[in-house]
Amino acid sequence: MELRMPALRRAVPVCRSLARAWLDGQHIHDDDTRYLMLLVLSELCTNAIQYSAGTRVTCRIWRSEDLLHIEVHDRGGSASVPRVRHPGGEQEHGRGLELVATFSSRWGRRIEADSSCTVWAAVPLAAGVPPRLAP
Repeated sequence: MELRMPALRRAVPVCRSLARAWLDGQHIHDDDTRYLMLLVLSELCTNAIQYSAGTRVTCRIWRSEDLLHIEVHDRGGSASVPRVRHPGGEQEHGRGLELVATFSSRWGRRIEADSSCTVWAAVPLAAGVPPRLAP
């Protein structure tokens, strides 16, 4: 699934809603898997919107045999490189990539020459999730 959306915070819940529908279509009904995937997706989208100077964000979601893959691409324009922060207990912001790192099996980022950025993560499928159906 690929979604192109405006870089607006109100687009994040729409992205989550469409991702839920995609999970349904993939027969992924395990609550824990769905929760983690939607959490990681939300954090990646929110970070791209908050820290990029671009006006559009692209989200891609696909599955392999045992993982859900999430990529969020922004057009860049920010001097900061996405990185895990460890904010103090009183801070309300700065935990997005820390959550992504904690709840995904792996994650990373690619910065392109045009300063666009893709941050990706992989969330494990639960043992009870049926294998991918052939198209």
